[in-house]
Amino acid sequence: MKSLLFLAVPVLFAACAQPSLTGDTYSRGEAQSAQQVRYGKVTNVRFVTLEGSSTGGAILGAVAGGYLGRQVGSGSGRDAATIGGAALGGTAGSYAGQAANRRQGVEISVKLDGGGEVAIVQQADKDEPFYVGERVRVLGSGGRARVSH
Repeated sequence: MKSLLFLAVPVLFAACAQPSLTGDTYSRGEAQSAQQVRYGKVTNVRFVTLEGSSTGGAILGAVAGGYLGRQVGSGSGRDAATIGGAALGGTAGSYAGQAANRRQGVEISVKLDGGGEVAIVQQADKDEPFYVGERVRVLGSGGRARVSH
């Protein structure tokens, strides 16, 4: 059991990591693909919270809680402690994973030059702030879009 826990910990921590959602970060799958570029003016900027995934933390917490619960008592008491430890550990791990992956986001509304308005949410980037009235580019393809200068 100890070796299983030892191997599971790094894998589950890696599963908790979230990719960047800033306007200047692209996934490998987005590289070398054409995107539609539209121009417009920022009409509203609102800071939002991007919730993180809690799955990896919940799994890690359940495994650790179950392992620790298994160390208590014997017989049916040990089984109950294992189940209770896994449930409590999973709940605590879920909250911890969600908090660790929470990011500051920004909702940017853009009135497009060709007509219409879009609102795009992306991770906030201190190196690329957006202000009402400034000209921006909206890049997108396949339902995904980002705002940049």
